[in-house]
Amino acid sequence: MAEENKWKPPGDDDEDEEEVDETAYKSAKDAVLFVIEVSPSMLTTPPPTDSKKADTDSPTSAALKCAYALMQQRIISNPNDMMGLLLYGTEKSKFNAEDEATGSLSYPHCYLLTDLDIPAAEDVKALKTLVEDEDEFRKLVVPAKESVSMANVLFCANQIFTTKAPNFSSRRLFIVTDNDDPHADEKSAKSSAAVRAKDLYDLGVLIELFPISRPDQEFDKQKFYDDIVYNQISADPEAPAPISGPTKASSTGDGISLLNSLLSNINSKAVARRALFSNLPLEIGPGFKISVKGFIIFKRQEPKRSCYVYLAGEKAQIATGITTELASDTARTVEKVEIKKAYKFGGEQILFTPEEISSLRNFGDPCIRILGFNPISMLPLWANLKPATFIYPSEEDYIGSTRVFAALHAKLLSSQKMGITWFIARKNAAP
Repeated sequence: MAEENKWKPPGDDDEDEEEVDETAYKSAKDAVLFVIEVSPSMLTTPPPTDSKKADTDSPTSAALKCAYALMQQRIISNPNDMMGLLLYGTEKSKFNAEDEATGSLSYPHCYLLTDLDIPAAEDVKALKTLVEDEDEFRKLVVPAKESVSMANVLFCANQIFTTKAPNFSSRRLFIVTDNDDPHADEKSAKSSAAVRAKDLYDLGVLIELFPISRPDQEFDKQKFYDDIVYNQISADPEAPAPISGPTKASSTGDGISLLNSLLSNINSKAVARRALFSNLPLEIGPGFKISVKGFIIFKRQEPKRSCYVYLAGEKAQIATGITTELASDTARTVEKVEIKKAYKFGGEQILFTPEEISSLRNFGDPCIRILGFNPISMLPLWANLKPATFIYPSEEDYIGSTRVFAALHAKLLSSQKMGITWFIARKNAAP
């Protein structure tokens, strides 16, 4: 994969040139809403022991600490991502400022601790105070006496995503609970919750369950959550893979702590998979196409500056960079229309129009075109200089792509053949 355009001359920083087709990629922004249950069992701490590895946090406290740790990570690694925190099953109820002013309860026993937004310093401080101050924690996380409707909780989450992150391509709901059957004797409540979950999936929200097994009872998803959390892998290339089994709450305090178990599971879900390309046509022959998606198997993670911060003022501010072209002799500002592009050939500068430059760089539309087949034994060693790209069929553009792709793959394996292709990953990329 050619990640950079080798046909671009040095120093050519024309912003009008389209190096990446933005329409072929989804926004990298992600919105995560934590939904944490508050109940007597979720507030029960493990019995005290002499072990240094003992669990001392209740499941609710551990979940809040996980959310706090993830919020700290995202401020540094993904400063444009949104994150929110919703508690349900609390005696207090809070959704927005209007509810507090009028005294009405839009969603009873649902407490929106942190609204879905880019985390601010006040949000981090408030969450830090909650996880470190036991008095503040006990005042807030008082479990309600009556049961909470999961349909109401899911509808509250739907409202938050709709109003705060309507255009985000990656929206995820993290549910942390130890109650595997919140509506054991209410079939209508189960049906209502399933309908609300379906509404979230139709909205594009991926629900992830982080179940916590009680010391005396394993978490059974078949009782309720199989109708809430869909197990199939989403067609969205941004969607992460399914998580592992339930997290075990420690009864003795020994072994891996609940906090570390939850944090490990949540961190594994915190980063969405990114597709190198989506729905790229794979041309097997003239007029014979299927669509595929491509994923980078390996890519080195390198540190990079996400933004510049101006510290000379009264408070730190994010700086916005502006590039201005200046004439070397008079130092006047040069307009973009005055700039001409040229190549030196035979001692002379040959001028090219922007349209001619674009045509020189254009090798055709993005595609994978099979040119022919060779035995696998002819694969040279130098062809493995870069990590491979994993391609997978997609049914979005061409129905039947999966069946054709599987047949082609099986035939190549049985015949010990490899395909030679013409590959352009994105618009204006070199083949």
